[in-house]
Amino acid sequence: MTEPRIDVMQNELGAKLAKRLFAVHNLLQQTGLPHATQNLVMLRASQINGCGHCIDIHSKEAAAEGETATRLNLVAGWRHSTVFTEEEQAALALTEEATRLADASEGVSDETWARAAKYYDEDQLIALVTLIAMINATNRMAVTLNQLGGSYEPGLMSAAVNG
Repeated sequence: MTEPRIDVMQNELGAKLAKRLFAVHNLLQQTGLPHATQNLVMLRASQINGCGHCIDIHSKEAAAEGETATRLNLVAGWRHSTVFTEEEQAALALTEEATRLADASEGVSDETWARAAKYYDEDQLIALVTLIAMINATNRMAVTLNQLGGSYEPGLMSAAVNG
């Protein structure tokens, strides 16, 4: 097993940056974008990016907030399941296209954007796009720094950045 390259919270600059990223997360929690949708989006982007650290965090935090094991287990196969609302499916589709920008010639398609805009108002769309951008940035940091998943306990992240 490989060790983490840098303990972000033990590095002065890393800790400052983590606190600012978490401040954006806290601001997003105050928007009209449903928390369950936010959790699903963060989990799905983390799955796509192969970020075990973030998958661990977001699946456990979602479960602690009441998300069901069935829904958490089906996020990766959301298109072939019956447990997500049309609104959540629209957010997951946007998440996938915005996360896989290099894989699509047009980036986020007009069809996917229109589908999301059908269910979310302009503020919620800005929150959703920001959330997707932030989780992708966090995934890239965690994978690059070899942050490992498996030992996270719900509440640790907020305690680490607020403590």
